[in-house]
Amino acid sequence: MSNAADTPKQGGPLTQGGPLTIDVVSDVVCPWCFVGKKRLEAALAMAPDIDVEIHWRPYQLDATIPKGGMDRKEYLTRKFGPDGAANMNSRLAGVGQEVGIPFAFDKIQRSPNTLDAHRLLRWAQMAGTQDAVKERLFQLYFVEGKDIGDHKVLADVAEQNGLERAVVERLLAGTADEDEVKGEIETAQKIGVTGVPFFIFNSKLGVSGAQSPEVLVSAMRQAMADKEEAVGSRD
Repeated sequence: MSNAADTPKQGGPLTQGGPLTIDVVSDVVCPWCFVGKKRLEAALAMAPDIDVEIHWRPYQLDATIPKGGMDRKEYLTRKFGPDGAANMNSRLAGVGQEVGIPFAFDKIQRSPNTLDAHRLLRWAQMAGTQDAVKERLFQLYFVEGKDIGDHKVLADVAEQNGLERAVVERLLAGTADEDEVKGEIETAQKIGVTGVPFFIFNSKLGVSGAQSPEVLVSAMRQAMADKEEAVGSRD
């Protein structure tokens, strides 16, 4: 765990009162981020007494991938070597079974640039469906092998989760919120986020990696205790 002096901003300042805020910095093509989401869900089920508000914050594992994406095998070989990706996927398959993710890495044909997916997630937060969109993007990529850089795929997800398809298509065709998403990523990097997932509790307590549900529950309770202590000191 670490202290985060600041946290990426999206749609205005984060909630300071009320529920426990959990900001999760992650990328939609990061398998450990998918694992982290499932472990966070397990943690929330273990602590039903804690009211939470979750914000999914953007990060790009590789912003240099071109807009149209690139061949998955070529990309992985270039990044990890001929055997590195296979070894990594084998380990992740086992972890996936533990958390209920049937990873199907062999179905993935393209490595997308994820900027547009993060733009969609930003709009989904405004519509109140961000968590559902995040889950669907993970499922599409890691289970169904879809290209989540494709605008049609993103528009389908938007339409299925309460956003107006025509509006999203128009926004995706332009550059709306690109600078804002990039700014959030820069802010995450400035506060020390070098790997994802990265969990930030109440804008102060940071936990790096796809930690166990028990570790996340401990962080949640510590953040709540710190919050109550701060409120008490002001009374």
